[in-house]
Amino acid sequence: QVQLVESGGGLVQAGGSLRLTCTASGGTFSNYVTAWFRQAPGKEREFVAAASWSGSTTSYANSVKGRFTISRDNAKNTVYLQMNSLKPEDTAVYYCAAARRLTPSGLLTSYDYWGQGTQVTVSS
Repeated sequence: QVQLVESGGGLVQAGGSLRLTCTASGGTFSNYVTAWFRQAPGKEREFVAAASWSGSTTSYANSVKGRFTISRDNAKNTVYLQMNSLKPEDTAVYYCAAARRLTPSGLLTSYDYWGQGTQVTVSS
């Protein structure tokens, strides 16, 4: 059973940057694909980015491609989401997710383990 804890959210002005961190415990982290999703008020949870167990294969939502970067450090049981050039529409609760699968997935139902979320607010 993997437990995930996110941190690093906050309030930032448009054009600014934040780095989210997700720390895992309770499992062999390198066996898991990891991803970030987000949920804005009144909207459904949506895919942001995912990384393979090694971090060598990544995928991104079109809305964040070129601005966000997912990476992971298996020695530290940690996955990161570097967010640059933030926009007000990036405002949401960001969730870390993990799954024992071979390839990254953008489907919410592919993931078995979820963190509690961290709030990101981008002001205009």
